[in-house]
Amino acid sequence: AVPPAVASAAQLLQADPAAAEAQLRSFLAAQTAHAEARLLLAVALRSQGKAAEALSTMEALAADRPDWAAVQFEFGSALLAANRAKDAIAALERAAKLEPRLPGLWRALGDAHYLAGHASAADAAYERHVEAAKNDPLLLRAVNALENSRADITEAAARERLKFHPTDVVAMRLLADVCSHTGREEEARRLLADCVARAPGYLAAQFEYAQLLGRMNRISEAQPRAEALLKENPRNPDYLDLMATIAARMNDYTRSIALVETILKDHPSNLQSLLRYGNLLRVTGRADEAVAAYRRAVAADPGYGKAYWALADMKTYRFSDDDIRQMQAILKRSGLRPEARINLHFALGSALDNAGRYEDAFQSYAAGNALALTRATYNADGTTGMVRRSIAQLTPDFFAERTGAGCQAGDPIFIVGMPRAGSTLVEQILASHSAVEGTAELNDVITLAGKVTAAKGDAAYPDALAPLDAAALRALGEEFLSRTRAYRKTDRPIFIDKMPNNFLHVGFIHLILPNAKIVDVRRHPMACGFSNFTQLYATGQEFSYSLTNMGRIYRDYVELMAHYDRVLPGRVHRVVYEELIADPEREIRRLLAYCKLPFEEVCLRPHENTRAVLTSSSEQVRRPISSQSAEHWRHYEPWLGELKAAVGPVLDSYPDAPAA
Repeated sequence: AVPPAVASAAQLLQADPAAAEAQLRSFLAAQTAHAEARLLLAVALRSQGKAAEALSTMEALAADRPDWAAVQFEFGSALLAANRAKDAIAALERAAKLEPRLPGLWRALGDAHYLAGHASAADAAYERHVEAAKNDPLLLRAVNALENSRADITEAAARERLKFHPTDVVAMRLLADVCSHTGREEEARRLLADCVARAPGYLAAQFEYAQLLGRMNRISEAQPRAEALLKENPRNPDYLDLMATIAARMNDYTRSIALVETILKDHPSNLQSLLRYGNLLRVTGRADEAVAAYRRAVAADPGYGKAYWALADMKTYRFSDDDIRQMQAILKRSGLRPEARINLHFALGSALDNAGRYEDAFQSYAAGNALALTRATYNADGTTGMVRRSIAQLTPDFFAERTGAGCQAGDPIFIVGMPRAGSTLVEQILASHSAVEGTAELNDVITLAGKVTAAKGDAAYPDALAPLDAAALRALGEEFLSRTRAYRKTDRPIFIDKMPNNFLHVGFIHLILPNAKIVDVRRHPMACGFSNFTQLYATGQEFSYSLTNMGRIYRDYVELMAHYDRVLPGRVHRVVYEELIADPEREIRRLLAYCKLPFEEVCLRPHENTRAVLTSSSEQVRRPISSQSAEHWRHYEPWLGELKAAVGPVLDSYPDAPAA
């Protein structure tokens, strides 16, 4: 039987190793040869960072008991703590031969090989650790908590494990998963980077790392990792889907489509793949084939709301009366998932709109928006605050003091403004020019602005821009060009970043890329606001789910752009959507002149451009410029009081800003 003093010390080890040490020393003063007490004392010493004392305690015991797996394991752990990796490997391998199921043994052996520079052996040991972790009670509880949406429990368990075992790759991956799902992407990236550096063969972590890098817009880093996974297993649908996503982000749609077709050969009814296939066909102009793919998804699962919305989002597709009845019937189901319900409400709204049933359509849109709003985290006061801080901080003197700073390249054209304002049409016009390449709505400006803010601690954006000197601003401009190079597929000298939300960062863009062109596309606030209310975005633009929030951000946008018109006169070129469709040639000539591009007739025929278009207007811009939908919002005017009130005086002064 274990003496009570030793049993008590064992219970103290994790919570208070110093108290355990004192208790064990007291016991060993009377019973110096007690092997278990000596073993526990070494553990207590090592837990406190007393590596030399722990090793001294273990050396004689390890020599006496070469057949005791726990002793050899602790001896190896003590050697490892003393930075004697090669000696540790020998002890740990003896322990593995005696008892390969010891908790933590394979992690320690992986650490020892890693420190000794034995990459393949470390990887193999970590693989054994990952397999063994499936039966670890603490990690099992953590995984179950995550599956039941208890991220707090998972995080606590993972951090507890890492506190004592900072190299536990399974705990790293679990904690990274929590961080990723709670918006702490940079912490998740650091954890996964460390995890896969230690355990390259940990394919689940490699996959999640590549996914995360893609979401963080670090495409050039994500691509080789996705390629390596695909080489490991060329038919794995998750790896194929990941690579298809990355290829599309790099504007390689031919490869992306081929990868999804490979998935569908093995899994012809995979809903996610059918949806992605339809989306890829759609953006490359193959509308009829896209419809067929979406219809296959509906046939595979009549309740798949995303497929209905994908059809509606094409804007040119028309649902039948049977489709309307089917969507209405599905929406009456009590067990329908919220996500499916949201998608179906938006799709049904579109179908009823096309049928001229405007009041019913508005009610369906309103129901979808109300549900989407419950999931949104948009803070209207936060946006207004950022706009007011920008106006206060970014003064004429502020910009004058930084004249000549930033990267002097003139490659980018930034198209900013509200979503659904006509920016895709303007992009298509510019991308029809022989010197201009269209890319996509890029997140890089937002990412770099966030990086600056994070580096300055509590300084709120844009206050964090003030300390940046000329070299820092130039480096940020160069980093933008470097980050966006992956999206450029031609040798055209100029490229477009069509992220509308960059209106919040016009000052930042001017500082880091003073020669870049900035085009503000503006549409009537009621037309623009209602169009956003009818649009279900895949990510972001959460202000659109409330007419009040939509009106507020439109007002914030006009106020901020009016500020830049005052402090940087002529810096931003404005395209008013209604003026563009009324007199395309005049407005296109003005636009090209601002961009210092010679006029080309082809820019008057943007619908002939066959480039991939990623936004909801992809079908509309493949038709000749038309004023057909400019006044469509008036069918809904009786129900748009909230929007009108929130927009306020901006409505009366459109397209100019209010005087005050």
